[in-house]
This record gives sequence, structure tokens and C-alpha cells, in this order.
Amino acid sequence: MSAEKVLAVLSASPKPLRSGEIAELSGLDKKVVEKAMNTLKAEGKIVSPVRCCWEVKK
Repeated sequence: MSAEKVLAVLSASPKPLRSGEIAELSGLDKKVVEKAMNTLKAEGKIVSPVRCCWEVKK
């Protein structure tokens, strides 16, 4: 469930976001966001165009 929320926040953002920004926008704890991001990264759904920033894979 948290992975879907993280993906939704990233999809809605016009720019790549850091994990702290995703946590703030989603209302989730930063540790939960980082765990969800690891899952999404392993599934190939998000990419990092700039160090420490993430966006949905196009």
C-alpha cells in the first residue's frame, strides 16, 4: 500500500523528489517511504535522474 502511495506522489510531481519530500507530501514516515522506494526501484518503476532524487520511469 505504501509503495502505491509513493508512486502516486512521484507521478503527480513535475520534478524529481527526495525521500524526505515524498514523506512530507504523502504523510508517511521517511523509513516507510525508503522501504517502499527500494521495492519500486527493484521492480524498475522508479529511476534516479539526479543523485538522491527519484521520478517515475518513463
